[in-house]
Parts: sequence; C-alpha cells; structure tokens
Amino acid sequence: MRNILLTIVLLFCVSTLSLAQGTLRGFVYEKESGEPAIFTNVFLKGTQIGTTTDINGYYSITKIKPGTYTVLATSMGFDTARAQVTIEKGDITNQKLFLSKKGVTLKSFEVSAEKQERKTEVKMSVQKVTPKEIKSIPSIGGDADLAQYLQVLPGVVFTGDQGGQLYIRGGSPIQNKVLLDGMVIYNPFHSIGLFSVFETDIMKNADIYTGGFGAEYGTRISSIMDITTRDGNNQHLAGKVGINTFGGKAILEGPLNKPDEPGDNSASFILSAKSSYLDRTDDLFYPYIENEEGLPYSFTDLFGKISFNGKTGSKFSAFGFNFTDKVDYSTSKLDWNSYGAGANFVLVPGSSPVLIEGAFNFSNYLIEQQEAGRIRTSGINGFNMSLDFNYFMGEDAIEYGVQIQGFSTEFSYRNTLDRLISQNQNTTQLAGYFKYKFKRGKFVVDPSIRLQYYAALNELSPEPRLGLKYNATDNFRLKAAGGLYSQNLISAQSNRDVVNLFNGFLSAPENLQDNFTTRDGGTRTVDSKLQRAYHAIVGAEVDLTNSLTVNLEGYYKYFPQLTTLNRYRIFNEDQPDQPDRLTKDFIIEDGQAYGVDFNLKWDYKQFYLWAVYSLTYVDRWDGVRTYNPVFDRRHNVNFVTNYTFGEDLQWEVSARWNFGSGFPFTQTQGFYEKFDFSDGIGTDYTEANGDRGIEYATINEGRLPSYHRLDLNVKRTFALSVNTVLEANVGVTNAYNRDNIFYFDRIEYERVDQLPIMPSAGLTLSF
Repeated sequence: MRNILLTIVLLFCVSTLSLAQGTLRGFVYEKESGEPAIFTNVFLKGTQIGTTTDINGYYSITKIKPGTYTVLATSMGFDTARAQVTIEKGDITNQKLFLSKKGVTLKSFEVSAEKQERKTEVKMSVQKVTPKEIKSIPSIGGDADLAQYLQVLPGVVFTGDQGGQLYIRGGSPIQNKVLLDGMVIYNPFHSIGLFSVFETDIMKNADIYTGGFGAEYGTRISSIMDITTRDGNNQHLAGKVGINTFGGKAILEGPLNKPDEPGDNSASFILSAKSSYLDRTDDLFYPYIENEEGLPYSFTDLFGKISFNGKTGSKFSAFGFNFTDKVDYSTSKLDWNSYGAGANFVLVPGSSPVLIEGAFNFSNYLIEQQEAGRIRTSGINGFNMSLDFNYFMGEDAIEYGVQIQGFSTEFSYRNTLDRLISQNQNTTQLAGYFKYKFKRGKFVVDPSIRLQYYAALNELSPEPRLGLKYNATDNFRLKAAGGLYSQNLISAQSNRDVVNLFNGFLSAPENLQDNFTTRDGGTRTVDSKLQRAYHAIVGAEVDLTNSLTVNLEGYYKYFPQLTTLNRYRIFNEDQPDQPDRLTKDFIIEDGQAYGVDFNLKWDYKQFYLWAVYSLTYVDRWDGVRTYNPVFDRRHNVNFVTNYTFGEDLQWEVSARWNFGSGFPFTQTQGFYEKFDFSDGIGTDYTEANGDRGIEYATINEGRLPSYHRLDLNVKRTFALSVNTVLEANVGVTNAYNRDNIFYFDRIEYERVDQLPIMPSAGLTLSF
C-alpha cells in the first residue's frame, strides 16, 4: 500500500504543474432544472478539438493553442449553447454552459456524440443506460424499471418472473457488484422479479459492465452495475405521482436555495417513494391466477437526497434509503430490509486540471426465510469510502484512487440433516488503482492495475487489466479487453437450487479444504481463500448507417476457484476419517463460461429497434463431477421496438419479445421411505413411519422447456399546461399467455408456472 500511496502523491504533484498550452474546462447544465447535462458534445467551433461531458456534466479540453474561440455544447432536444473564451498559455479557463430545451427534436447531435465516444473510448462489454432507454421497452403496469431493461442486454440471463435473479455471462448474482451513488447495494431486485429497488425517474445513468471492466472497480469477479441518481430541480418545485394495477409511486423535488443566476451557489432536494400492493389487489385484478395464494409479494422503497452546488462546479450530496421486501407463501415466508446513508463530493481545484471525487457510505442488509420448519438468516453491514483523481490531457486521461471497505457478516442455517451451518466474521478490504487511457493514431489503449488487499485473509491480490480498440475505418472498430479479478464475498445460497428467494452473504471462510481435485484427475494445493476469475473478450462494432449500429463480442471467463455452500455435509468437522467433502461447511469449485453476444441498434427518427442474440455455455467442476448450473441458458433472444407518433408525438407503442432455451434441472428417479433414526440405534424402522425420500438423477442432466414471452404497451400523453403532463398507459405482460415453467414440485408432483397473461393500466401526473 505504501507504493500505491507514493505513486498517487507523485502523480498528483505532476498534475498540478503548469501546462505548455491552455486548458478549457467546466460544466454543462440543463438550464430549466439545473441538472448536469451528461454525455454532451463540447467542442471549439471551426476546429476538430472537442470532448463529451461525463456523469457530472464535466468537460475538459487540453492542449489548446492560445487564442480566442467559440465553445459550443450540443445535445438532442436542446438549443446549442455557446460562449466566447480566450485561452492563454499555461492557464486554465473555466466556462459553464447552459442548455435550453427546444420544441423540435433532432437526433443528429446525439448520433454525433455517440459516434465520437465510440472512437475515443474502448467501451468493451459496457452499456450506458439512461431513463430514456429504460422507458423505451414495455413497462409492467406502465412503470418503467431497470430490472426489466437489464433483461434485454447482451449476456444477461433472467431466471424467472417470481424470485428471478440476474446472471451475467456465467457469473452468479453474488459476483455482480451493484453501486448506487458509490454505495454497495446488496440486493437490488425484489422477489417479484419485475422490479428493482431503483426509481427510474430519479436515475441519471447506469453503466452496466458485463465483463472486462477496468481497475477502478474491484471485489467482484463477473460484472458491475454503477448507478447514479440525479440532483433535485434547483429552479422550481416539481414532482410526479403515479398509480397502476401493480403499485404506486410519488416523487417530489425542488430548490432549498435557488440560485440568483444560472451557475450561482444552489441547493436542492429530491424524495421518492414507491410501493407494491399486489398482495392486496391480486384478487381484484388477477383472480384467475392458478396459485391459490395469488401473488403474495409486497415491497416499499424510500429514497431521499440533498445536493449543494458551488459556483466553480464543486458539489456535495448526501442521501439515504430504506428498501423492504416481503413474500408470504404458506410453505415459505421471506422478508428482507436494507437501509443506508451516504455522502459524495466533486471538487474542482481552481489552479489544477485534476477533478477530485470522493464518497463515504454506510449500509445494512438483513434477510430471513422460514421454510419447512427451518429458519435461515443472513445479514451484512458495513461502510465503504473512496477518493478518486481524474486528470485530462486532450483525448488522454489518467485516473487513480484509493478505496476502503469494511463489513461484518452473520449467517445461520440448518440443512436437511439438521446440521447447523453458521458464520460471524468481520473483514476490511483496501485497494489502490491506477489507470491511463491514451489514443495514438487509430489505437485507443486503456491499461490499468489494481492492488487489492484483504485484511481478514492477509492476502494481497495484484490485478492487471487492459482495454484496447483499433479504429480500422471511420465506421468499423475492433476491440478487446481482459484482466484478473478477485473477491472474498460468497453467497449463502447454492447454484444448484432451482428457485432462489433467499439472497444471503458470507465472507470467504478460512477453513477450506487443503487440496482440490482438478478436472484432469490431478490434485492442487488450496493456498488462497479468494475466489478468482480471468476475463478475455474480443469484439467488433460497425456503423452501417448514422442510425444503425451492430456490435459483436465473444468472451471467455475462467473461474479457477469458487467457494460455495456445501450441501453434501453430513458430519461435523471434527468427525475422524471423513473426507472434507462430507465435513466442511464450504467446498471449492472451478468453472468456465464462454459465448458470443450479438446486438443491433437502430434509432431513426421516431423508430427504435433493439435486437440481441446470446449463445452461452457455463459449467462447474466440484472435484467429483462437471455440471451445468441452473442458469446455463444456451440460447437467449430479445427483440425490443418502440415507435412514437402523433402531431405532437403524444402517442407511443412498444413491444418486447424474449425467447430462452430451457434451464438445467435435476430429474427425479424415484421415491423411498426415509428414516432419520432420531432414536439412534434403538429406532424400530419396521414400525416407525418415515418421510418421503427422493432419489435424484445426476445433477442438472435434464432441461426444462424453453421460455418465451411477449409484452406490449401503449402510452398517451396530455399536456395540461407548460409544466404539467398527464400520461395514460395500458399494457399486457405475457400477451399470448404462454405457460412458462417456474419449477416442478417433486412432492406434489405438479408443475408450477411463471406469471400468466397480466393486463395492466396506469396514470402518471408530472408537474
């Protein structure tokens, strides 16, 4: 860590040196709300010098020859903002720009900004998602949600409408890191898998990395979801209320300190609340649901944020949340609660080209499930903090920082043989990273390195990463990415379970087996407690027209060590002469995932088309046999289309069709009478009544039927006044009432299906 800190100090000192040429930097804002204008084109008129704004609305243009220029900012749906600036040698010139909405919407600027970013960023296995994209697909109950949009992304597999989880390119949910304004969120999806904990209308952006992510992200080995929320409106009070057949929501935002002029000091707030009431209204709206208990799902999500903005663009924000979820089946009851608070800041030093960002957060998550007379609980709570430095040099950029995370985990569970599995542990994780992106000729190179230290395990993990792009032509690009990744957090559920409502967490255990039998029959020493992965991804992207883009990526993820809950344990660990596989709480596995993702995007005038095909193979080796985990879906197809029409574009229709081949499952070979010998050797098995025992086939050798579903939605907006809009929507989920299997009840010997056809309607009022 000493070397990391020394490197950061030296780089910071270098970054403060005077530049031989001038620098222009600043922020771009939406004039009406005061919100940062993200991913906006900023350039000097009459030159090829320009850039795009980041998630903070910040831009920096360096290496400018001294002189007077006109700087322009352009974005779809806004008039061009402009200002005259004078650049002097060695000086940093600050200039804010403000975008005003216009009545006629053109897409030329947006396309230009996207295309420029594709040339200057590697953008391997990442999707930048904004509320606009989320609202382009049919929304359940008319309420657009990130959980529904994630399901149409390349490489993403969703296991069900009820209790479904997201599996990304062969990684399990525990291997996906979810961040909300820099805070780690431990359960982002509700038990009814149509909704996330995030309110779409307060989101600013979500970066979804399905692999090959840079060194700024760590402690997960499969994917990253980095979600940021917007600040409240600092110009006037605004809000939104909505109600539909699934639930309701409300949003309120406004200024705490309104700026005297655009760009002055200001403060604002934003509050949101949403809740589901399906458990109380399913008899009214969906009385035909075959399940006698209906839809026993309910949740409530609360979020609040205040933001303070300075004249220089520096900003401080604080936020808090409380997310709850409950499922109440007669045979299984589950509820979880998550809450937390955090703060983050953006600092723009007056005499340095460095942008400094920092965050400090605390959160708590607790889940409990009662099933078949057994209770299992899991809790995780802790903090995370970070300090990041960004230094821009034209199209080149340096980023470096330090991150600290500490958390404690508690877990308790009794397996089917009444063996107690429990763990209580505290851990701290420290990291430093360095990243340097540079463009040379037709190449964009993005090398980075992360040094991750796990204090509880006393292990240091060096993790090099690399991203590379080659701009073969103006419209055709080749790209590649890869790296080494590690984590010590493991799941309190098994990848062998068909249905997973319980989503618990544990720290990596210290009492792992000493040796691991490899696939070739050899044996290797287990000298690390960490889970690890290697990513290798190659791809190509081509702009067939200004509005039609095709992206193709092939990937391979190798997991040399995975830790999983040992469902084979039947003896206590102190039992003599028994193999580790029958005594340890946890066992080691390795695995691999590889496949190809193809997606096509066509965004032309009022028409939008998104098409995705994914071919995937995933397996695990547990030291005895190879098996496919329950999320190994071989083929996955998504078609999304959206069309806006009408004199004032007040009508919108959208459709989504999804097809997925069948998931693996373990077949039932037969039943037998099972005795637990509770009276020991004195048990009279000739007179006692045993339980029904199940004889299973080889794990996951069978395949469930394929899945497909069509969702439709129609929206109509009514402009009631300048700032007041009413939106009415009707939709239908599973439009042709496909019987998609959820799971097979072995005891009752009956099939249980996913959600049937479910029409919905809703109203939303914005003011």
